[in-house]
Amino acid sequence: AGSGASGSSTVTTEANSSGSSSLTPPTRNHYEVFLSFRGLDTRKGFIDHLYNGLINAGIHAFKDDNELRQGEKIRPDLLAAIKNSKILIPVLSVNYGESSWCLDELVQIMECKNNSTGHIVLPIFYKVEVAHVRHQIGSFGKTFLERESRLRKRGFDPMILEKWKQALIEVCSLKGFNADGYEGELVKSVVRKVLNELKKEFQLVISENLVGIDRHIEKVMEFVNNNSRATLFVGIHGMGGIGKTTLAKTIYNKLSNKFEHRSFIADIRESYKSNGPKYLQNQLIHDILKQSNQVSNRDEGIRFISSKFEGMKVLILLDDVDDDDQLMALAGNHNWFSLGSIIIITTRNKSILDNAEVDYNYELEEMDEDISSILFSRHAFRKDAPPSEFDVLTRDVVSTTGGLPLALEVLGSFLRNKKPNIWRDTIKKLRKVPHKKVQEKLKISYDALEYGQQQIFLDIACFFIGTDGRIASYMWDACDFFPNEGIEVLRSMSLIKVGDDHELIMHDQLRDLGRDIICKENEREPQYRSRLWDTEEVMKVLKRNKGTSKIEALCHHRDFDLGGSYTAYTAEKFKELTSLRFFQVNNANLTGDFQNLLPQLRWLEWNNCPSDFGATNFHPKKLIVLDLAGSQISNDWEGWGPLKMATELKVLNLTCCALRTTPDLSAFRSLEILILEDCEDLEEIHPSIDDIKALVSLNVNGCSKLKDLPLGVGRMEELRELLINGTNIQKISILRGCLMKLETLDASNCGLLAQPPESLGSLVSLTQLDLSCTGIEELPESIGSLKKLKTLKASYCVSLAHISSSIGHLTSLSLLDLTGCSKLAQLPNTIGSLVSLQHLLLSECHSLRKIPDSIGKLESLIELRLKSSAFEELPESIGSLKKLKTLDASYCASLAHISSSIGHLTSL
Repeated sequence: AGSGASGSSTVTTEANSSGSSSLTPPTRNHYEVFLSFRGLDTRKGFIDHLYNGLINAGIHAFKDDNELRQGEKIRPDLLAAIKNSKILIPVLSVNYGESSWCLDELVQIMECKNNSTGHIVLPIFYKVEVAHVRHQIGSFGKTFLERESRLRKRGFDPMILEKWKQALIEVCSLKGFNADGYEGELVKSVVRKVLNELKKEFQLVISENLVGIDRHIEKVMEFVNNNSRATLFVGIHGMGGIGKTTLAKTIYNKLSNKFEHRSFIADIRESYKSNGPKYLQNQLIHDILKQSNQVSNRDEGIRFISSKFEGMKVLILLDDVDDDDQLMALAGNHNWFSLGSIIIITTRNKSILDNAEVDYNYELEEMDEDISSILFSRHAFRKDAPPSEFDVLTRDVVSTTGGLPLALEVLGSFLRNKKPNIWRDTIKKLRKVPHKKVQEKLKISYDALEYGQQQIFLDIACFFIGTDGRIASYMWDACDFFPNEGIEVLRSMSLIKVGDDHELIMHDQLRDLGRDIICKENEREPQYRSRLWDTEEVMKVLKRNKGTSKIEALCHHRDFDLGGSYTAYTAEKFKELTSLRFFQVNNANLTGDFQNLLPQLRWLEWNNCPSDFGATNFHPKKLIVLDLAGSQISNDWEGWGPLKMATELKVLNLTCCALRTTPDLSAFRSLEILILEDCEDLEEIHPSIDDIKALVSLNVNGCSKLKDLPLGVGRMEELRELLINGTNIQKISILRGCLMKLETLDASNCGLLAQPPESLGSLVSLTQLDLSCTGIEELPESIGSLKKLKTLKASYCVSLAHISSSIGHLTSLSLLDLTGCSKLAQLPNTIGSLVSLQHLLLSECHSLRKIPDSIGKLESLIELRLKSSAFEELPESIGSLKKLKTLDASYCASLAHISSSIGHLTSL
């Protein structure tokens, strides 16, 4: 049968291993499609074709024989898979009703559907009639009734039998598919339907604040719609920063649900230069065929793509192509793809599109004055039009930008809150710069920066796009660049953005500006520039031992040689690099005598370093950041000894290293950030961590073999972030009066964690607490001491049955998430004291029948989620929630009364 997952109301009956339900999950037990089927009927035929059809379309599907992980119990795994899948597909065949597992799955599937948790059910009636399934007659009914008879003779619970029958009736009322024709066509139909339902999952991220783009979309889409049966190459060209990528991504999103095979290759110009053609070819092949590392060189990639894609209808977006060879390597001509395929290409160079003979060549022109004024005003004044006293000045600035969106954004941010005389000086300066030299216009903002801010800008442009700004700031601070102020200034001037995960973001035009500034330091001799990132230039300088004291930062990324060897860097190559503060390298070894070399090195990023250490007298005493991610090093690696000379080290990143235990860390007494994320073999953290009194962040997320933390962690005075998500830690030991500065504790997905820390109440600085998907049974009295707590997540803690009344003391709490706490039967009345609470999430609390009347005191509440819970009424006091904007009480089957006071919810 299907693998057999059920809800709390169903019970496992007979073990039956011949069935069921997808693919390699993106996260634990999270899928897009769950397949429930009777293996005896369909496993080796229809299900195999359907499963592979879904995978080939890039859809994460669950099928038990591929995905049950060794050592896990079958029923909880499948229960989670069903609940965490967006689309549920029961394949009802003649023997489906003979399997208790299949029927238990079906009950759970219909419960998810009826609880309106966003699940979509798409039944497939495989060689059975819908009426036969609904009424349990015909060949389907015969096997079901025989099963029922045997179970009744054994005294089987008749309530479960009735639930099975009810689920069969309900599933037959849904629109589904009938397998009574060609199965290949049916698979295609199901995959198309699933793709359409998942449309938003495949869409690319674009700005929500678009100005003046609609007319461009209409023109391109009109051509595409009028030629939908042909293979189309659509080119979009224009100057840098004009919005080509935004337009192309918007069109891609509009078309994505019509294609099973899609690929977006971003920033080809930069990636091709850094990684070569085979990297991009392999990315395209993986996106379309879901096959990894298929080609080893450009010519092999061309042969592979042109032959394997020939019969496939694809949607491909190739972003920022700047050379004919790049396009030839990825999409040489129309014959590579099936009819109906669409290849979208963005480029600054129109001749590339002409040479490729694209079907439609769209030039994205500058914004007109009215649209430009709106965009500029949004950045300069936070509204669509300028104040009257700035009306003339705004027109003057807009006229100098040439309608370039990026220039409008940057200059608008630069002039925000500036006095009119600064505006006039800026306008005069802008008018001296030729219009086509956009980088020189952008340089106006760069010139306004102080020295340290300029150095940070140049470092980001050359090396740190996508890097966590908090980590980079350690080096900048050591160099006296004052990063806290510098980053804020760069953000306010729209020279950079900082993402939700603190990553540094910079537009490619600004990146090019920064790199151009470096290149102009010496256009002919790269060894006399302050920063080197181009692989060829780096090799030229190092190979010829031409390093100079001018070089401050150097990055050299390379692939393994064919034999898997490392590049050897001898000490001689670094003899003259006396100013080098940043060195980023991978797949390399350092050899020779480094006595007195690299005296200014602050950042060493040495990914995939070898297990043998060939350098002698390597003493980077000023090292601040050490990143050895992805290396096959152990705790007794010979490199640890020399590196322990770095007594001022602030950041140690050992992500994905092959460590079973960490090395002795006692030498790194200044360490503030220790990252051990996804060290899957890590079983122990060396007790020397007790000696690190300055540690601010400890990240062991994903260290699945780690069962406990050293006792010293619970005594740390400076620790602000403790991340143990997805570990096997059973207990968090915190001594009373310790961890007084801890702000974030993430213990989610620690399934063996049965209770919060005993001294939880002593964490007086805690603002974020996540205990989701743990085994905790209560939120104790001590939780009321967390006066600064803003976010408390305990979702899907299925054993949580009690919440202390002290929770009412959490006056700073903004979000309380108790979703899926199925045993929780009562909320304390003190919940009404949560004066700062804005979000209260109580969906799927199946035992919670009453909301305290005190809820009316939650004067800050804007969101209340009660969906699929057991509430019987909404109290009178709910009318007092004047700020409430969202109230979801859908699928509360027991809800019998709603107070008339709901009419007082004026913000709803």
